[in-house]
Amino acid sequence: MKTKILAVVLFAIVLYSCGGSKSVPPPPPPAVEAKQPENASDLAEGKSLYENNCAKCHDLFKPKDFSAEQWKPILLDMQKKAKISDEQRDKIYNYVTAN
Repeated sequence: MKTKILAVVLFAIVLYSCGGSKSVPPPPPPAVEAKQPENASDLAEGKSLYENNCAKCHDLFKPKDFSAEQWKPILLDMQKKAKISDEQRDKIYNYVTAN
């Protein structure tokens, strides 16, 4: 009986040691919950914000290059770099996801 217990314990130790280290994935970025644009002027403002703020540092992507879900983390990251407000980010998000 001692031999079986010892074998099980040794097996568990070997199995545990072969597991390697598991890193915890980073938390997902907060969701962008943009308000629905009320009219075409909001979309026009979003387009203007997109063209004037984003093109300062890089070529503009076509809105269809990314899905609505893909735009969320992109805009959250770029918002900090472009120093735009949440409202401006929401207008840009509405523009790029509407087209």
